[in-house]
Amino acid sequence: MKTIYLVRHAKSGWDNANTSDFERPLNEQGRRSAPRMAELINDEGVLPELVISSPANRAITTAEIFCDTLGYPRERMLPLLDIYHGGTAELLTILQQIPDGCATAMLFGHNPTITDFANLLAGKSIVSMETCGIARIDLEIDSWEGAGRGKGKLAWYHYPKEH
Repeated sequence: MKTIYLVRHAKSGWDNANTSDFERPLNEQGRRSAPRMAELINDEGVLPELVISSPANRAITTAEIFCDTLGYPRERMLPLLDIYHGGTAELLTILQQIPDGCATAMLFGHNPTITDFANLLAGKSIVSMETCGIARIDLEIDSWEGAGRGKGKLAWYHYPKEH
């Protein structure tokens, strides 16, 4: 079995009109909710073997907060531009290329793609992942190459307003 945690970046802001979408930082709400959500899954004993993130400022900052809370070394995080620019096909390719020695991975991305990807894998319908929402999807596969449409089961979905 393989487990993927899909995380939508925490809430970001448009405080500066000169800031590009890629460079948008977390806002105050995002800086509060990311550590809370990271603690929530830390309390559940979640320890990813691989963390992959969009390199966009709001996503990578969220991922760094989770890494710090979960004890995952930031320097081992894998930033991939395809998460920022791509769609579900690109996310599936990324997932299918994870080394099979890794049983648990965490991927930080953006809406609507992260919601669409969770629904693709689990065959469920999360309407829209909330900012800093986390979906745990268990895949009954031995190799990440076997990941695909409906191959997973949504074990749970948590988001800040729920806690």
